[in-house]
Amino acid sequence: MYLNVHSQYSLRYGTMSIPALVEEAIACGVTQMVLTDINNSTGIMEFMRECDEKGIKPIAGLEFRKDKRLLYMGIARDREGMKELNDFLTEHNLEQKPLPDVAPAFANAYIVYPYGYSGQLKANEFLGIRFDQLNKLFNAELGELKDKLLALQPVFVADKIDYRLHEYLRGIDLNVVLTEVKTEDKCGRTDMFLPPGQLEAKFARYAFILDNTRNLMNRCVMDYPKGRINLNRRTFTGNKKNDRELLEKLALSGMEYRYGRSDKEALRKVKHELKVISELDFCAYFLITWDIIRYSSSQGYYHVGRGSGANSIVAYCLKITEVDPIELNLYFERFLNAQRTSPPDFDIDYSWDEREDVQDYIFKRYGSQHTALLGTMSTFKDRSIIREIGKVMGLPKSEIDGFTDPTRSRFNRENEAFRKITAIYERMANMPNQRSIHAGGVLITEDPITYYTALDLPPKGMATVQWDMYEAEKIGFDKYDILSQRGIGHIKMAVRLVEENQQRKIDIHQVKAFMKDPGVNANLKLGNTKGCFYIESPAMIQLNRKLACDSYLVLVAASSIIRPGVASSGMMGEYIKNHHAPDKVKYLHPVMEEQLKETYGVMVYQEDVIKVCIHFAGMDGTDADILRRGMSGKYRSKREFERLVERFHELALELGRPEAVIREVWRQVSSFAGYSFSKAHSASFAVESYQSLYLKTYYPREFMVAVLNNYGGFYDRALYVQELQRSGGIVHLPCINNSDSLVNIHGVDVHLGFVGVHGLNENFIELIPEERRLNGAYQSLEDLIRRTGIGLEQAIILIRVGALRFTGKSKKELLWAVHLLLGAKAKPSSSAELFAVEAKNYSLPLLVNTALENAYHELELLGFPLSMTMFDLLQTDYRGDIYANDLINHVGQIVRMVGQYVCEKTVHTKNDQKMWFGNFLDADGNTFDTVHFPNNTPVYPFRGKGCYLIMGKVVAEFGFASVEVLKFAKLPILPNPVIC
Repeated sequence: MYLNVHSQYSLRYGTMSIPALVEEAIACGVTQMVLTDINNSTGIMEFMRECDEKGIKPIAGLEFRKDKRLLYMGIARDREGMKELNDFLTEHNLEQKPLPDVAPAFANAYIVYPYGYSGQLKANEFLGIRFDQLNKLFNAELGELKDKLLALQPVFVADKIDYRLHEYLRGIDLNVVLTEVKTEDKCGRTDMFLPPGQLEAKFARYAFILDNTRNLMNRCVMDYPKGRINLNRRTFTGNKKNDRELLEKLALSGMEYRYGRSDKEALRKVKHELKVISELDFCAYFLITWDIIRYSSSQGYYHVGRGSGANSIVAYCLKITEVDPIELNLYFERFLNAQRTSPPDFDIDYSWDEREDVQDYIFKRYGSQHTALLGTMSTFKDRSIIREIGKVMGLPKSEIDGFTDPTRSRFNRENEAFRKITAIYERMANMPNQRSIHAGGVLITEDPITYYTALDLPPKGMATVQWDMYEAEKIGFDKYDILSQRGIGHIKMAVRLVEENQQRKIDIHQVKAFMKDPGVNANLKLGNTKGCFYIESPAMIQLNRKLACDSYLVLVAASSIIRPGVASSGMMGEYIKNHHAPDKVKYLHPVMEEQLKETYGVMVYQEDVIKVCIHFAGMDGTDADILRRGMSGKYRSKREFERLVERFHELALELGRPEAVIREVWRQVSSFAGYSFSKAHSASFAVESYQSLYLKTYYPREFMVAVLNNYGGFYDRALYVQELQRSGGIVHLPCINNSDSLVNIHGVDVHLGFVGVHGLNENFIELIPEERRLNGAYQSLEDLIRRTGIGLEQAIILIRVGALRFTGKSKKELLWAVHLLLGAKAKPSSSAELFAVEAKNYSLPLLVNTALENAYHELELLGFPLSMTMFDLLQTDYRGDIYANDLINHVGQIVRMVGQYVCEKTVHTKNDQKMWFGNFLDADGNTFDTVHFPNNTPVYPFRGKGCYLIMGKVVAEFGFASVEVLKFAKLPILPNPVIC
């Protein structure tokens, strides 16, 4: 009898999750109900699954609102009706037009208007009347209206306490304090399931209304298939037999390209994989991925294929990936096993500025009705909830800040307002807050996707489903991951810059040659990898140096070892130690030696978890993979996961494994698996790392320019500029006659671009170089103003950053001049002048800018000084007792160093205390690392960018030296002189 039920997916309005909603309905004797969340169908499929499991009849619907005003409810008669409702909402979302006050005609859905609607009702349209409106029917002549009245009892909350939570949600949504939430902005106090029989009692005098309602609901049947079925596009060619034949043809042709004609091992593996792919009905998935790669390659786009699918030799032969499964001895079962119901993951990375075109191709190739981006659901979390609740309560910002400060937790517990916030927080935590867009997931479906969801149009401008990847998987959809990353942009642009600047063409795909290059491997071993994808962070540099990493295979392992799971389990150190002394490895059990000899008994990759579960604990491949996925957060059935954990221990005991060994193996598995990569995934990253490192080794200047122009990587922009200078680049300040919007390079001369100038308007960033290209170099300040129409404020920025130094005038002279030219004008005229009027010349005293003034201008406008170093700005000439390259010779000694701050990383100890890792440059520009233990750093904290005096003990591990900090303090710089 409930036609208008809402879940938490009525965002910042409804309070009950789908399971809670169904449980509450059961408790109130409800046997059928309609889920009608506000302007979305996010929860419909989950609702149907939950109701089917609990024995309630689910009916799907939507509530349509405009400007917070209820227009009407749509109730699907069947699957076709739900599609009609979703299509209707989708049309208005995608075209960004308001919903109409009157619903269109639906063939398979009913419309229910709120009582009071005065329009003409169509055959499938009704009026919903609440029990508190029944008095309006007293002595009324109903006539034809009698058959159109339905009982309307909205459900938004579970009880009175839930209603209070609802009020807070409304306050958060409207961004007002609780007392300013108006009656019309929230639901009624009785908008909940009523106890059994109570709703019928309220309508007892109008039993025909109950009959109408019951009859309508009885006519609704949600004829969706039960359980998970494959809803992805089922064929590529339109015929499964043709799909199989095309995939085989492409794979065998690709095998010849990759391995030659006579490689029997490759042929055996390809044929075995093709058989399994066909049996599991994944041919279309492979072919569609191949088609996406084919298109992007035809456009000249670089890509990196990774994910578990990169374990596949067929994927390698189709050029989806660059990872050779034979060379790496990749574990087939991590990619596919006979029990697998979903295809393997392919994560396809493109340059950040090319991905959107690839997505656009997918939408056009496979049709807008069958293609959509995957959504996500962000939730209320931790501090954000406290802040939101505090604002709704009307608390001052300072008090709210105190509530989010973990150091004040003892005081907060005594605060009544904080206790109230905590009570609300506990009910609101992890509730859905807003819909968003997945990082790169794309769905390609067999049936129109609106059978299952309405579509949103987020800022990205492409149709997006209203649920997330977990719900997609449960319904029966598997995503294609089309991702972007800056690293590919670095590579693509660097190759182009080398061709333009040095007239050399590079085939960046000759990765196997790069892997054997002594110069490239020497830089890898030395940690000279800043700017290179995945191997540039201090932690990765440190790991590679400890491993003395100088080969592809070691780098593949390192790419997974760096993940938090291996490090937190203590197995990173174990791996490094065993790597240097493989003959002294002590294996936990003979099975571990048999399965993990390649990684010295240490679980490094995700497939290692599967191997251990299968061969050590005796689990089957499906359960082992589900266990791995559960640890990585990709499997949401907690009950099933806990059953598999118990099964791991039970089966291992049945096989006679010693209990102590089982406990230690499980400790390693559980602490590691959620944060590891598959081996193929690591190998894909390593391939890209080698491409970057090759460019940095032999074309460092062009490479670093590409890093800067693709908006950097792990480090601040200043560090990449320093890397440019260390590689022999002569870096110049922006100049209106030499700079472009981006950084450019000519020979060894590099001009910073206008993009990096803080405060410079985007219009002038593009206009200044474009006007110069069209009409020649600028002759003077006056010429710049006349040709670009630049105003006073923007002209001052260019003068202060040094962009008009070609004039031979000092900044102060130019500032005088620009104020004389533009000081009295709000904005110069944009109309063309008939005659160029010479500027008046004035006799000025000698105006000179000091080097220190210039450095401060650069700090302000670029974020770093270019004409001086940060060390030059120090008030002291002291540069430390030793430099970075000499650290290894002072192990065990207390030293004093001066370092320029690069970055820091905060970690938590086992006792939940904070400790820090720092990264610094010495005066020669060489890097060194610091460790800050909890007992020291609060006394001597980081204070942002600048140079620090560091006192600490030199320690070394596997030949890598760092400093355990005892004291450190930020050093003062020369004061900013009086500047214009």
